[in-house]
Amino acid sequence: MRVLIAEDERVLADIVATGLRREAMAVDVVYDGDAALERATVNDYDVIVLDRDLPEVHGDEVCRRLVAERIPARIIMLTAAGDLRSKVEGLSIGADDYLPKPFDFPELVARLRALARRAPQAVPPVLRRAGITLDPGRREVFRDGRYVALSPKEFAVLDVLMRAGGTVVSAEELLEKAWDENISYFTNSVRVTVMTLRKKLGGPPVIETVTGAGYRL
Repeated sequence: MRVLIAEDERVLADIVATGLRREAMAVDVVYDGDAALERATVNDYDVIVLDRDLPEVHGDEVCRRLVAERIPARIIMLTAAGDLRSKVEGLSIGADDYLPKPFDFPELVARLRALARRAPQAVPPVLRRAGITLDPGRREVFRDGRYVALSPKEFAVLDVLMRAGGTVVSAEELLEKAWDENISYFTNSVRVTVMTLRKKLGGPPVIETVTGAGYRL
């Protein structure tokens, strides 16, 4: 199991991390919301232990963004506010579980393992086309053997284009498959994302714009 701990109380975060490593878990630790978002979108975690009162970006906002980006990791919130209203708020913004402080360490371990069992288990096949290798399970992309760091949205767009097998994918279809239902069909998000994706993949260009139809890889 791989776990991300996002907790601004450094002593507590380090103690919890040490304990989880003794439980044979791989653990990364960050101390603010910005770092939590960066790590969660770069690495694959089974569970994220998220303090609700993080500096930089509040824990609630971190949770909302991870849910909006469809990060597959389960989220358990830690907070000093253990009243019913706080629990309902935390769960309503997308957390999978909620544990008030102070907590018993064995209970945290049990909850982490229970959440990990609920995570998706199927590992999609690795996709290869035009010198690009995309591994959905590891969320990794390589171009001619060179690692390419992509944002979750860029990764999703590339995944859709590669699965199309060389056929044209319309901007509308990309919006449906790579964005949530609240996105406006008049947005330029697809064009901007494809543009940045092209730059990151480098030359020679592999994503073709088919005028009036969409995009093809």
